[in-house]
Amino acid sequence: MGYPTKEDINKVDNLLTDMRLENFVHEDFLTPQWWFLLSLLVLPWIVWWFLVDKSRIKQIWLFGVLLSILIIYLDDIGSELDLWNYPIKLVNIVPRLNPIDISVLPVMHMLIYQYFTRWKPFIAANLIMSLFNSYIAEPFFVKINIYELTNWEYSYSVPIYILKAILIKALLEKVLQKSKR
Repeated sequence: MGYPTKEDINKVDNLLTDMRLENFVHEDFLTPQWWFLLSLLVLPWIVWWFLVDKSRIKQIWLFGVLLSILIIYLDDIGSELDLWNYPIKLVNIVPRLNPIDISVLPVMHMLIYQYFTRWKPFIAANLIMSLFNSYIAEPFFVKINIYELTNWEYSYSVPIYILKAILIKALLEKVLQKSKR
C-alpha cells in the first residue's frame, strides 16, 4: 500500500462529514450550548446596528468584513493543524466557530474601530479586548465545552487578536487614502 490517493482522502472526508452530521443531530443540536451559540450569532449584530455610526457604516462594515475573512482563515488553519477544536458548533460540518468568527469578534473589532480612530487608543483598546478574550472568554468557552485547546495556550491568542486588527486597519487606511487621490 502506497501513499493515500485523492480518492482515498475523499472517501474518508465523506465518511467524516456523515459522522459529524450524525453526531451533531444526536449530541449537539438544541443543547444549551447550541442555543448559546445561536444567540452569539444574532445578538452582536443587533447591538452593532444600534451602536454603529451610520455616517461611516460602509467603512466600518468593510473593516469588519475584511477582519472576518482573516479570522475565518486563521481559525480554519488552527483547526486543521489541530491547535484547537470545537466540540460543539452551531453547524457541525464546518471546522470553525461561526458565531465567533462572523459575529462576536468582527462586531467587537468594528466597535473598537469606530470609537478609537487614532492609532494609540485603537491599539490600547485592542490590547484590552485581546486580554479579555484570551483570559476570560476563551477559558469560559473551554469550561462550557464549546472550545478545546489541543496544542494551543491562551497567551498565544493575545498578539493575534491585536495584530490582525492592526493589519486590517493599516490596509483599509491605505486603500482609503488611494481612493481619495
